[in-house]
Amino acid sequence: MKAVSIETGEASKAKKVHGVNRGISVFDLVLRIVALVGTLASAVAMGTADQALSFSTQIVNFEAQYDDIDAFKFFVVVNAIACVYLAISLPISIFHIMRRRAGKSRVLLIVLDAIMLVFLTSGASAAAAIVYLAHNGNTSTNWFSICQQYTDFCQRSAGSLIGSIGAMALMVILIILSAIALSRS
Repeated sequence: MKAVSIETGEASKAKKVHGVNRGISVFDLVLRIVALVGTLASAVAMGTADQALSFSTQIVNFEAQYDDIDAFKFFVVVNAIACVYLAISLPISIFHIMRRRAGKSRVLLIVLDAIMLVFLTSGASAAAAIVYLAHNGNTSTNWFSICQQYTDFCQRSAGSLIGSIGAMALMVILIILSAIALSRS
């Protein structure tokens, strides 16, 4: 009689852990989709940022484009890579919803998520440094603020940082969730 009650208690505990892991896996999938949208929006917003200003006559035009600055090119490439990675990782995340004991693939996702977090952080910080200089300039080196003239370009480039920084935060949460799910299985 005691053996049956012990087995029943263990089975209910296993179902509870399975339900928690399934919930974590569903939340993981939702966060990956949101991070994918954030990185895609950041890459598109920065990749389409340009503004032309005419100088005294219509013949001479000054133009600000994202591809004039290497840090912005790096930012677009990194966000595009992260977006593709997140799209590729969606089927694995769906697999985790269906299979509760997928330890090796969770470890792989933790490692790859950490690598993507490093890429996103490096790209966003490089672009943030340039956006800061564009907004504030640096008087000791005679770099003047260009955002007074190129307001649309500056707003677009600063706005694209929001999606990337949001995706960075989501990647941190994804790594933590994967580690929790891995420790519970």
